[in-house]
Amino acid sequence: MKTFCGRANPTTGAMEWLEEDENYDYHQEIARSRYADMLHDKDRNTKYYQGIRAAVSRVKERGEKAIVLDIGTGTGLLSMMAASAGADFCYAIEVFKPMANAAVKIVEKNGFRDKIKVINKHSTEVTVGPDGDMQCRANILVTELFDTELIGEGALPTYEHAHKYLVQEGCEAVPHRATVYVQLVESKRMWSWNKLFPVHVEAEDGEKMIVSPSEMENCPGVPSVCDIQLNQMPSSDFTILSDVVTMFSVDFSKPVRSASTYYRVQLEPIKSGKAQIVLSWWDIDMDPSGMISCTMAPYWVKSTSAFQWRDHWMQCVYFLPNEEPVLQGEKVYLTACRDQYSVWYKLEKARGEEENKADVHVESPVCRCQAHLLWNRPRFGELNDQNRTQQYVKSLMKVLKTDSVCLCISDGSLLPVLAHYLGAKQVQYFFLVFRSLRFTLVFLFFKANHLEDKIKIIEARPELLTSSHLEDKKISVLVGEPFFTTSLLPWHNLYFWYARTAVTSHLTSNVTVLPQSASLHMMIVEFQDLWRIRSPCGTCEGFDVQTMDDMINNSLNFRESKEAEPHPLWEYPCKSLSDPQKVLTFDFRKTVPQHCLSTEGSVNLLRKGKSHGAVLWMEYHLAADISVNTGLMQISNEKGNCEWNPHCKQAVYFFSSVIESETLSDLPSAVTYAINFDTKTGEIAMDFKL
Repeated sequence: MKTFCGRANPTTGAMEWLEEDENYDYHQEIARSRYADMLHDKDRNTKYYQGIRAAVSRVKERGEKAIVLDIGTGTGLLSMMAASAGADFCYAIEVFKPMANAAVKIVEKNGFRDKIKVINKHSTEVTVGPDGDMQCRANILVTELFDTELIGEGALPTYEHAHKYLVQEGCEAVPHRATVYVQLVESKRMWSWNKLFPVHVEAEDGEKMIVSPSEMENCPGVPSVCDIQLNQMPSSDFTILSDVVTMFSVDFSKPVRSASTYYRVQLEPIKSGKAQIVLSWWDIDMDPSGMISCTMAPYWVKSTSAFQWRDHWMQCVYFLPNEEPVLQGEKVYLTACRDQYSVWYKLEKARGEEENKADVHVESPVCRCQAHLLWNRPRFGELNDQNRTQQYVKSLMKVLKTDSVCLCISDGSLLPVLAHYLGAKQVQYFFLVFRSLRFTLVFLFFKANHLEDKIKIIEARPELLTSSHLEDKKISVLVGEPFFTTSLLPWHNLYFWYARTAVTSHLTSNVTVLPQSASLHMMIVEFQDLWRIRSPCGTCEGFDVQTMDDMINNSLNFRESKEAEPHPLWEYPCKSLSDPQKVLTFDFRKTVPQHCLSTEGSVNLLRKGKSHGAVLWMEYHLAADISVNTGLMQISNEKGNCEWNPHCKQAVYFFSSVIESETLSDLPSAVTYAINFDTKTGEIAMDFKL
């Protein structure tokens, strides 16, 4: 059966109705899941197995039957571990139907059909009793309900319900407890993901400064965690201001409360500085004694010999509402507030204990400036990148004339302000905004810089732009970064080209377009670790999980295997196996052509290694010899190690034949490619052959 799905096309801007298979959502969720990453996490799996064996042994030593409840069973792996360890019976709960069906097959294939019952329900809907889903309450609770923030996937309400209705009092729990750690740091780089710094512009009549609105300066931001691979953050990019301290811990073997609360610790700064960031991670003890432990601690806290790469659990970056100066040895209080799903922090100077207690408000912070709702963290970093801004400044100085009429098309961009400061005062500026949230943010910016009467904001979609919007003037300079919040893949920002085409009738015949063109680039790489998220597992801790591999592969083949996916590659080390290659060019000086843009060719492999996939990115050519690159910044050594633009996600196309190439001694000498840009749909189709 087919179903129609509505979507706004990120590249063309058109509203589309697509005919999709009724299982498309299932396939997409499975194809983009991190199940493979979890199954490849040897450290996690080994520790869970050890913890489960120990819990079953403790119950058996008490002369009791071992009845296990496994919430969020996924493949059924933890239940099979329990059955192998001697558990008498396991109830494996899985709410996602395709996953539950796969778990049934995996359990049968491994010979545990009589020991494990898979229940396709949410755990809060499970019933206990002679006619229920479970015959009796369990005395061992096994779960893996954690995300990078620990509680973001609803672990607390799930545990709270399980203790009330599904497990015995005093049950064993694997994991037994989780502990959350924090460390206070100063970091200009990370702080630049949260606040907009003043932008300095060298104009002909002296230095100008673009300031952010006071609403943004004083905004507490949003309580959503910034989760990253902190192990890729060089130590030169942050200054440690405190020791690592325990913020709070949760004992999963006892009743858990999910109601909003707060925790407070006293810190004594080990260095003076500006407290801006709370770095956080957790560890889980699989047993009561803490002998079997799994930690997410970053490289400067634990030795790298114990380092396990994983993408399903990373580390957290929290932004304090405002930067707070701290002095070495002068005590401060750090408060962590949480609701059922998220955590946020605030820092206060140490005062009287009672006075401090009265100050705690657990309400979640609310963004007042709208920037934190509109821009993601990398976007803040991009706008704060002075080198990038300088490229636009140089380009605008080349193209703006005294009689220019300038139109800017980009989401929440500073380009109109830059253009105003750089152009002659009689230059007229229009800024096209076609979403109301962006209108408010843009207006706040113009007001903060006293430009609300100098730049006209037009609230209209490009195709609905009229001469009266433009006061019957023709546009002589059309500018864009381009950046659009709806873009996921690098080429989605080609929406600028479609918008430029839509406003053609309002442009002068010799219009200057900035950027004048864009190009798509490609390179073959070997990933240090990212390949694991798409790599079949086969067996995990001795259990056959091939059914899971087949299921993911089937969903990938449904569509996703022929598509690239976005990843911030500064977090995922890789080495280049080929030179970077320009594969397509898009000329913004002309309108979008009716015909497709296609290219095919081959790229030579220069280094030995496993060809895991191709990375693709865009480069925007602003003016003669001035460009902005969203991908590869440089290949830093002979080994081919790559440095990537940290403010953009690059597109990764994983090759389906990686597994075969890993076992070959001689790799192919070239990769052939065919890339097609369909101008009607704005989609890029690609095919690679090793």
